[in-house]
Amino acid sequence: QVQLVESGGGLVPAGGSLRLSCAASGRTFSLYVMAWFRQAPGKEREFVAAIRRSDGSTYYTDSVKGRFTISKDNAENTVYLQMNTLKPEDTAVYYCAGGSFFNSASTYDYPYWGQGTQVTVSS
Repeated sequence: QVQLVESGGGLVPAGGSLRLSCAASGRTFSLYVMAWFRQAPGKEREFVAAIRRSDGSTYYTDSVKGRFTISKDNAENTVYLQMNTLKPEDTAVYYCAGGSFFNSASTYDYPYWGQGTQVTVSS
């Protein structure tokens, strides 16, 4: 099995920055792709960004392009999400996920999930 643990969430004013981390343990060799999703109150969980662990290829949803950067440290089995120029609409619980299909924005393609970390952006 795989365990994912997120950290780094918090309260930040609009225009500020946060860096989320996701530490993976267990059968990490099965994690071909790592991704971040988010879920705002009353809304469905949505895809944010993904990274392919083999070559670092990345994939973003349009609303975060140019503001968020996903990166990895394979030696540490850790994935990061650097979030800049944050907006109130970025407020959500952010989840780390692991799966096998790159370029997938579907939660169904990610069998492994962390517990989530809250990000709140004040206006």
